[in-house]
Amino acid sequence: MNQNYIKPDNWSIIEEGFDKESVKSSESLFSIGNGAMGQRANFEETYSGETFQGSYIAGIYYPDKTKVGWWKNGYPEYFAKVLNAPNWIGIDIIINGENLDLNQCTEIKNYRRELNMKEGWYNRSFEASMKNGTQVAVNVRRFLSLDLDEVGLINYEITPLNKDAKIVYKPYIDAGVTNEDANWDEKFWEPLEVKRTGNEAFVTAQTYKTHFKVTTFMHNSVFSNGKNLNLSPINSETTTEKITVSYDVIVAKGEKSSIQKIGGYTVSLNHENTLLGAENAIKQALTIGFGQLLENQIEAWAKIWEMSDITIDGDVKAQQGIRFNIFQLNQTYLGKDSRLNIGPKGFTGEKYGGSTYWDTEAYCIPFYMATKDQQVARNLLTYRYNQLDKAIENAQKNLCFTNGAALYPMVTMNGEECHNEWEITHEEIHRNGAIAFAIFNYNRFTGDYSYIPEKGLEVLIGIARFWHQRANFSKDKNQFVILGVTGPNEYENNINNNFYTNFIAKWCIDYTYEQIQKVALEYPLDHKRIVEKVNLSVVELKEWKKVSGNMYFPKSDELGIYLQQDGFLDKDLVLVKDLDKSQRPINQKWSWDRVLRSPYIKQADVLQCFYFFEEHFTKEELQRNFEFYEAFTVHESSLSPCVHSIQAAKLDKMDMAYTFYLRTSRLDLDDYNKEVEEGCHITSMAGTWMSIVEGFGGMRVKNDALHFSPKIPKEWKGYSFKINFRNQIVTISVTHNDIQFSLEGNKGITVYVNQKAVLVEPNSLVVV
Repeated sequence: MNQNYIKPDNWSIIEEGFDKESVKSSESLFSIGNGAMGQRANFEETYSGETFQGSYIAGIYYPDKTKVGWWKNGYPEYFAKVLNAPNWIGIDIIINGENLDLNQCTEIKNYRRELNMKEGWYNRSFEASMKNGTQVAVNVRRFLSLDLDEVGLINYEITPLNKDAKIVYKPYIDAGVTNEDANWDEKFWEPLEVKRTGNEAFVTAQTYKTHFKVTTFMHNSVFSNGKNLNLSPINSETTTEKITVSYDVIVAKGEKSSIQKIGGYTVSLNHENTLLGAENAIKQALTIGFGQLLENQIEAWAKIWEMSDITIDGDVKAQQGIRFNIFQLNQTYLGKDSRLNIGPKGFTGEKYGGSTYWDTEAYCIPFYMATKDQQVARNLLTYRYNQLDKAIENAQKNLCFTNGAALYPMVTMNGEECHNEWEITHEEIHRNGAIAFAIFNYNRFTGDYSYIPEKGLEVLIGIARFWHQRANFSKDKNQFVILGVTGPNEYENNINNNFYTNFIAKWCIDYTYEQIQKVALEYPLDHKRIVEKVNLSVVELKEWKKVSGNMYFPKSDELGIYLQQDGFLDKDLVLVKDLDKSQRPINQKWSWDRVLRSPYIKQADVLQCFYFFEEHFTKEELQRNFEFYEAFTVHESSLSPCVHSIQAAKLDKMDMAYTFYLRTSRLDLDDYNKEVEEGCHITSMAGTWMSIVEGFGGMRVKNDALHFSPKIPKEWKGYSFKINFRNQIVTISVTHNDIQFSLEGNKGITVYVNQKAVLVEPNSLVVV
């Protein structure tokens, strides 16, 4: 834990007291989004202190030319950037001739931020003493509408405390924004048009190169003690990329003045005429009104929480942590648009650039399958199917592979590889396996096999062809090997025979082979269509099986473990517990050469294999491998604690499982990795959900049935969660005394608790 200023609360993220050193961290933690857009919790008014400005639009990106010291063949031409979008939240405020700026105020009292996760709004309030002697109370509420997902709303309220005040509101929209992580310090937005009509203003701009057109809009209304003054701007300032309007009001001491600002974006992905779309968005918002839109927001979030909430009794920090994670996941992706995906930072920052990593398939799909309609998870699978041609092109162009072999990108916006580190882009190839595993996992959980003959089998064939070509036969070992890779542990590059990579390669080939046979028997027309389309032959299938049937796996018979890669035991095996704490995190304190030579593991690697393919190993094998590798794991990836928590729970190491759960659930709230100011770790938040449902709840799907082996940390009195299993809503509640099941559905369902069958009927409570 590296910060401890967030107040424990069951439903809200709360900060009390103004601290300049925490501003950027809080901008990340209090971020808001609605699946279509999002923004960091930047101040609306001027702030001259350190800040990280950020607003983002789903699906809008720029191909920033790759910048490396030494260009190697195969480098992607660009690194995709999630763009800092035009700023619509800005409101400069002048009070009695002085600009309101918390960095310049002589005193700030009763400062408080609240992100109300239950209702989906963000609030900030404070009392400020300005250099001119004026004292004011400020209260600001902001939310991004789930109902009108192109619209956000701000109510900015000011009360003079010690004297009358002349207040000048200067709301603006500004397309002159930049990315902090731009490779070449380029601007990514080209202004096209600025327009103002009365209280409405519009700036239309398009991205260079990708030519996404966006109209940023605002509408302003000024109120006195809740009454609309129907003011028009007294003047406006316009440049090619920014428009500011001004409103003057005289406010008596103790009276409330406020400005309500409607803002947002319309984009060419959804509108042929973005300006017309913006005008219509404003009309809709005005017709419904701020108050009703807020009520609608509360109702919309209530529906989300009805299905996705996890309750924890007796541990407020644990409860706050899981709800923060669930809230951010739903702010980032709601599953409405199969063109979109889940970025590692969501709408909270720019780091990691691209929109999609293997995190989606490995961590996020289980959350969305179980807490939403299965169509949401299917949309995520369809996203990859729609980019299959690009994956084939990637393998052909960058690796010289043939015959429709597909390598899905490490990072992508549109299916093209856009990660600019060669050892990750072309060596961390295990991501292909996660995409295949997600297809298997979707079918296992939902029972919806139709995706495979319709779309999934083509993806599986492309991936199997990749593994067949990527492996080579070793005369020395008389087995097939896979050389020059990076496993999930990115603290190792260019290694040979990473156990996880080799295992998932074999599994992909075998699973694809099985599905080809199944589709041939049960969906002969689809089989014929696919075989002809991809030119698949019996001879090729036999060649695949030669590889998968004779794959090499490194292991130590003496220790009874699988080796992370060839030569792992040659390292200087100093345990993490024996490292000087001043050397942590090693990725910030050590040279990369030293990191690569060390035995330290960034995240689950061998153990990732045991997580995905649990049924292929015994519990005793898991225990030996877990106890060996966890001792060398520094957990400097956000994806690490959740897998370890799940496996520790399975091994009855409940204190360890609870510690890992707290770390994954409060990774950002407590800033474990000393980097939260760059943004939150959105995709790993799905792992927090998995830690409870699959870890403490022990949920698995076996033979088309739900299985549970519930356990409870001693720190908790109880916990509960819901699972949408094949359109039947199962609620599980666990205490130290019993396990309770209830069902919302049309017919009874048999679940298994510690391998014992339990029949749960609709609208009844079963106690085990």
